[in-house]
Amino acid sequence: MYALIETGGKQYRVEKDGVLFIEKLEAAEGEVVTFDKVLLVNKNGETVVGAPLVANVKVTGKVVKHGRGKKITVFKYKPKKNYKKKQGHRQPFTKVVIENIEA
Repeated sequence: MYALIETGGKQYRVEKDGVLFIEKLEAAEGEVVTFDKVLLVNKNGETVVGAPLVANVKVTGKVVKHGRGKKITVFKYKPKKNYKKKQGHRQPFTKVVIENIEA
């Protein structure tokens, strides 16, 4: 059984006991979070597609930890104009373990 959920402006395919790295959530570590924007559910080979969401379906998960991803370098450069700009960025994330898909 799997489902497609939407959180943080992105879509993820989730299964029970699966691990997700998603955009940072305002939830404490160890707290249970509920994803109610479910776009698709596949149960025993039978697929239900929402228009746009599937009704009466929830996905619950437990927040394991918060963190920041690897550093990326953003470098802007314009030749012959003496313009250079170097910047770094680390995207915050939340690690979530999916506990249940209630369909």
